[in-house]
Amino acid sequence: MFTRQRPEAQTKPQEARARFRGGLVTTTSGWSHGYVQANLVSVPARHAIALRRFAVRNPRACPLLDVVGPGRYWTDLAFGADLRRDLPAYQVWSKGALVAERSDVVDFWGNDLVTFLIGCTFTFEPFLERAGIPLRHLEQGANVPMYRTSLKCLGARRFQGPVVVSMRPLPAAMVDRAAAITMDMPYAHGAPVHVGRPAAIGIRDLDRPDFGDRVALEAGDVPVFWACGVTLQEAVVKAKLPFAITHAPGHMLITDRRAKISGTGEVRVIR
Repeated sequence: MFTRQRPEAQTKPQEARARFRGGLVTTTSGWSHGYVQANLVSVPARHAIALRRFAVRNPRACPLLDVVGPGRYWTDLAFGADLRRDLPAYQVWSKGALVAERSDVVDFWGNDLVTFLIGCTFTFEPFLERAGIPLRHLEQGANVPMYRTSLKCLGARRFQGPVVVSMRPLPAAMVDRAAAITMDMPYAHGAPVHVGRPAAIGIRDLDRPDFGDRVALEAGDVPVFWACGVTLQEAVVKAKLPFAITHAPGHMLITDRRAKISGTGEVRVIR
């Protein structure tokens, strides 16, 4: 069903998580084809209601897959997973400042942390590949580039901020096909939010992403932008919470849930 050119594409989620728990640090784009990937954001419980409201108000950027109650580090989306150890890389924040980058956060975990799992565009990439649509960041061995934009989220109490987007250069003739495929995967951010001129959404220089790596456009490519789950992380950082844990951009939780084209046009929680 999916391409087999990279061994990690065929790695089962449990095996991938075991490798990350063992210390492998890598971006998860191209891993475990056919399975849903998720962003992670953990905040003190007293901020969870407002942060959930922020996510619900901004479903394109923050499609909720699961909300894990205080202190828990497991989810029904991934059997046996340990949310403290099974992502390749984490970031720890205090009052808006990055204070640590770790391959696990066991020592930082607290009993009052509520964890949000948010959909990721890495989920739909195998479907694009199956349709013959090239993914330049994988061709170039890079993390997908991500940018803050001038697009504004709907706020919720102290949580405010811009929409963050990921960018994939696509051949112009393939943009409509890519949009049609991803539109039916709202739990993975759905259709692109913008195609073409980066300046129209406040991006000054494609060669200087805010997160991830620079990716070069090939002749005939146009930049295509999808909403990105790092939007939720940005809202948490801007809120300057006393403490928060997030995934490192591009380093996701690989779940056991099969990715599907829904055809509903609606954002829904995956159970």
